Amino acid sequence: MSFDFIYFISVFPNIISYLPTTLFIAVVSIFIAIFIGLFIALIRVNKSFMIDGVLALYISLFRGMPTVVLLFIIYYGSPQLFPSLKEMSAMNAALLCFSLKYSAYLAEIFRAGLESVDNGQKEAGMAMGLSLINVYRHIILPQAFVNALPSTGNMFISLLKDSSVAFFVGVPELLAAGKLLTVESYKFFETYLAVGIVYWLVVVLYSWAQKRLEVALSSPYKR
Repeated sequence: MSFDFIYFISVFPNIISYLPTTLFIAVVSIFIAIFIGLFIALIRVNKSFMIDGVLALYISLFRGMPTVVLLFIIYYGSPQLFPSLKEMSAMNAALLCFSLKYSAYLAEIFRAGLESVDNGQKEAGMAMGLSLINVYRHIILPQAFVNALPSTGNMFISLLKDSSVAFFVGVPELLAAGKLLTVESYKFFETYLAVGIVYWLVVVLYSWAQKRLEVALSSPYKR
């Protein structure tokens, strides 16, 4: 069977109509993951032995577990232990899954970003009478954020693509759109190629925006 170009073009509107769901999963999850990851990183840089061991286990667990397995544990497995979670929606399960998993990656990225800022700047800030909170807020965190931005952006791209596993618990995102279309047409190559191109275009646009943001944020620190 030859490539059906007319069908290939015609499926894009149907696929793009599911894009807001994919973007919602990715954006909400990355914001929650950033908050959790930064909280973990701030604790770990203080090198409290007992707490650091627990957080290191958290990071190892969620980084080492496949996304789809974690999603199944949360959506199908957790109600077995906590009956109140039976009412949890597939969307909420997906958001929790991606937030936990990517917070583990971001915690290490942020920790490296925080440790990349010279400790002398912290000491200088406190010597000037700034509180520890203000030292982090005005001196350390802005520089750490600039240093961590490229890797954080890569994590968002990975999360955007990883969000396709939400299809396995019934979330109507881009991969689900492709599956529904192939059930009707049996044109697998054209449909999934279109899905892949939509993902690719979103990644290209985001990468362009991130590059502009990196240039704008790093310009004050250039000598």
